[in-house]
Amino acid sequence: MTAKTDGLFWLGHDSVLFRGSRTVYFDPWEVNGPTADLICVTHDHYDHLDPATIQALSGPRTKIVADASSAAKLKAEGLDNVIAMESGDVIEVLGVRIQAVPSYNTNKDFHPKAKHNLGYVVTMDDLSVYHAGDTDFIPEMADLKAQVAFLPVSGTYVMTADEAVRAALAIKPEVAVPMHYGKIVGDEGMAEKFAADLKGRVAVEIKPLTRVVPPAV
Repeated sequence: MTAKTDGLFWLGHDSVLFRGSRTVYFDPWEVNGPTADLICVTHDHYDHLDPATIQALSGPRTKIVADASSAAKLKAEGLDNVIAMESGDVIEVLGVRIQAVPSYNTNKDFHPKAKHNLGYVVTMDDLSVYHAGDTDFIPEMADLKAQVAFLPVSGTYVMTADEAVRAALAIKPEVAVPMHYGKIVGDEGMAEKFAADLKGRVAVEIKPLTRVVPPAV
């Protein structure tokens, strides 16, 4: 049985909404949507750490988890609801389990390992979702366990579609979802190549770009 992904929305680039008993965003950048219970920030580049959007999505109960650099920048913006995480940390926030995992480049210098950027495995309502952040295919992925994996596919700053195929085969999710294309670099053809190369090996869902999030059922 394949994991249900009805509550997962791709908002463009690396922005993802995971909606269930809580409303969880990953790297919201220039997006609109329902008020967040939880926001996960992978690193401090402008297209992932967007204080204006985070402020707009936040309510009085919203919690933010972030890598150390992003957490410091958000606190400097006056946000005091920020929890800094490091790779290997596992916490529970508002009943949502959050595991911080490594995210870095192996063959380019945009996201060095020494920067300690993060990906996340978030588990809510018995569904585990991996958001890779900006990364290449890295050895640590073989140890990840998640039912759904959002993986960048555009190359240049992150792994290519071919490398993302290797990542999906290492992680073995029930469903892999391509991201990081269509806004700064990459196009839908890269997502389609990713899906075609995994046919019969890992289920792939190319999520439509969601500009207006439908009301919760």
